[in-house]
Parts: sequence; structure tokens; C-alpha cells
Amino acid sequence: MDEPIDREDVMPGRRRVLMIGAAAASTVVTVRPALAQTAGSVLTCQIPVPDPGNSGNFIASDGSIVPPGTPGAFPPPGRNLTGEEVKAAIRGGRSYPGYSYEQSQAYTNYIRRLQTGMSGFTCYASIQMPR
Repeated sequence: MDEPIDREDVMPGRRRVLMIGAAAASTVVTVRPALAQTAGSVLTCQIPVPDPGNSGNFIASDGSIVPPGTPGAFPPPGRNLTGEEVKAAIRGGRSYPGYSYEQSQAYTNYIRRLQTGMSGFTCYASIQMPR
């Protein structure tokens, strides 16, 4: 014969439910400011093109780094590109302010090649995150 099931073994107590609810609420309060900060930082983060270890080199149309003076390659932009500019270029095919469409495409192709550990990768990764 089976023993009767004790109700407290199956149903969590009121105190336990309240504790779980409080923990969930604090998690929401903690995560929301972090997401807001991340959204703001995407607009202000910067990506050097090329990374500081390759400064002085040019950017080929495919985004690779080539020696200065390589035919068809472009000199690096005179400044870091902002996350806002990169996001607009990637999503809308826009040119970076002050640069031709071809230069902008080369710089965007360079940025798409960024990998973990390279300067600007964190900024690029945050641009790719869905909101």
C-alpha cells in the first residue's frame, strides 16, 4: 500500500515562493540598467582601422591589411570609427562621413574580419547583439 503524499513535499511553501519571487525581481532590476548602459556604449565605442599593431598599413577592398601604396587599397581613416557609424554602415550600406563608398566598404569589410582579442572586436560584437 502506498503512503499518502505529504502536501509540503509536492507544493513549495509560501515562504519559498516569496523568496523565489524576490530573487526574480532583483534580477530584473539588475539587468535592465546593464542593458541600457550597453545600448549607450554601442553608440560611443570606437573601432580603430586598422588595429594599432598595423598602423601605417592600408586596407584592401576585401578588408585585408596590405602594405602602403598597394594598388586598389585605401589609407586608413584618420580617426577611429564610432559604433554608431559602423552600425549605420553595416545595416544601411551607408558611407562613413568624409569617405567614399569604396573606402567605406573596405573599412566595413575590415571590421567584419575582426576576431576576439583584436582592437575594436568588443565594440563590433556589441553592435551585432540583437536588442
